[in-house]
Amino acid sequence: MYEGVIQHLIDELGRLPGVGPKGAQRIAFHLLAADPEDVRRLAEALIEVTERVRFCKTCGNVAEAEECRICLDTRRDPSVICVVEEPKDVAAVEKIREFRGRYHVLGGAISPIDGVGPDNLRIRELMARLADGTVTGLPVGGDLEYADEVTLGRAFEGRRLLDV
Repeated sequence: MYEGVIQHLIDELGRLPGVGPKGAQRIAFHLLAADPEDVRRLAEALIEVTERVRFCKTCGNVAEAEECRICLDTRRDPSVICVVEEPKDVAAVEKIREFRGRYHVLGGAISPIDGVGPDNLRIRELMARLADGTVTGLPVGGDLEYADEVTLGRAFEGRRLLDV
């Protein structure tokens, strides 16, 4: 509908999750009207995150070093792992301040229709972490992105040990 760089920006914004064509157009025109310094800071933040952020070698959470801050925290209980789908789920659990164990991020969910099977997830890494006998508990949860803090807190209060 538009031409050149404006349409290119709208197309790229429209590729973001949860941003449809109208939302992409709205964001593009907001950026055009914004202070150029604000837009520059946003662009720099996008570049910085792609250059500096990686995935923790232990759990798969986002990190700026080899391991994330949670895996490096010696106060965390290494015998309990909360298995989650995505790094955003780690943030949801951390927000409730009830869980004192470690995490394992699978990096997605099994979805045969999308061609995602167990080999596409970090299941092998999870099994390796479980094999040394350190882990004794795995809290089980649902879709954490939409759960409120009270619900998550109650879920962790009611967790139980699983035989692995």
